[in-house]
Amino acid sequence: MANVINHLKLQTDEIISTLGEGAFGKVVECIDHHMRGMHVAIKIVKSVGRYREAARSEIQVLEHLNTLDPSSTRCVQILEWFEHHGHVCIVFELLGLSTYDFISESSFLPFPIELIRKMAYQICQSINFLHHNKLTHTDLKPENILFVESDYIVKYNSKMRRDEHTLKNTDIKVVDFGSATYDNEHHSTLVSTRHYRAPEVILALGWSQPCDVWSIGCILIEYYLGFTVFQTHDSKEHLAMMERMLGPLPVHMIKKSRKHYFHHNQLDWDEHSSAGRYVRRWCKPLKEFMHCHDKDHENLFDLIRRMLEYDPVKRITLDEALEHPFFEPLKDEFI
Repeated sequence: MANVINHLKLQTDEIISTLGEGAFGKVVECIDHHMRGMHVAIKIVKSVGRYREAARSEIQVLEHLNTLDPSSTRCVQILEWFEHHGHVCIVFELLGLSTYDFISESSFLPFPIELIRKMAYQICQSINFLHHNKLTHTDLKPENILFVESDYIVKYNSKMRRDEHTLKNTDIKVVDFGSATYDNEHHSTLVSTRHYRAPEVILALGWSQPCDVWSIGCILIEYYLGFTVFQTHDSKEHLAMMERMLGPLPVHMIKKSRKHYFHHNQLDWDEHSSAGRYVRRWCKPLKEFMHCHDKDHENLFDLIRRMLEYDPVKRITLDEALEHPFFEPLKDEFI
């Protein structure tokens, strides 16, 4: 990795900072003097087989999407890529903070409902664009949704007695297409980051585009609350949380699953165990998370409930979601 950084210094003249790190490698901000001094983000992928393969897949997907949407209004724009000593390096347009990092830097204060409406509409548009082109993202989460610019002004909320960060620009883009899968490609059994994983994936029933819709529903409630609701690392506990929030899993899905999570067509779960007490304390029926019951909040939670439909066949599609009453105030703003 150090050799790649040195190579980048030769290529770009200046590395500004590290934007993020993960199992795949790291992302750095650079000034690319070959591009008229443009600030860019370069994803440096570790020289490890599975990460290189994901990087090459991401390049192919993004180049395809960029040809379909030359203005790159929906997804992050890839500018170029190169390899150096086995490291795949992808050069992207520079965006702002991820929605997760913005919440984190705002002390995990939830987003106001008007901002959630604008972000949700853009997310649905972006992912619907993928779905219409026979792609499933498979790893949607707040970390993979970035503000185009994350500059903000600080306003004091006298009612809540706190400072709040108000974004100057509410535009977002979707990133990280390393796990994106075309309809005709092999579908890995396990996809999505745990907290945003759909029930059909956990139950190994197969998946397609509706698993993205479930993830979006999880993201929207996280934006609303400021925290992740499915805070677990265990599949059975995850299912118990779902049942606590959304009611019993459908029997036909239980019968079809070969996972050993059930007994007599019910989740094999002890509500009185320490894990059971944790689930009862952390989760509650979805509607009980509502801060108030005006029309906007009712519409948002109706949309989230339709996205968190257990049965992927019955789950709302993004074409349908974009016509939901929650988005009615945006009819003239986004076209």
